[in-house]
Amino acid sequence: MYAVFISGGKQYKVIKNQIIRLEKLKDPIGKIINLDQVLMISSENSTQVGNPFIKGAKITANIEKHGRLKKIKIIKFNRRKHYKKQQGHRQSFTDVKIININYISGES
Repeated sequence: MYAVFISGGKQYKVIKNQIIRLEKLKDPIGKIINLDQVLMISSENSTQVGNPFIKGAKITANIEKHGRLKKIKIIKFNRRKHYKKQQGHRQSFTDVKIININYISGES
């Protein structure tokens, strides 16, 4: 069984016990969160697609850790114009572990 959901403006496909890296969430480490913007759930014998979301579907996840990625350098340069601009960026993230994918079929 797998599900597709939205978090931070991006879509993710997950299965149970998978660790996935999301955009930074404000919740503390160890907190159990519910992701309720589920677009699709697929099991061995059926597939449910939302319009846009599935009513009664939620994904339960545990926040594992917060962190920041490696720094990337942004360089803008115009030759022969005496112009050079440098900037750096580190993206924040949250790792979550998918505990369960719940779907109550009577609510659609």
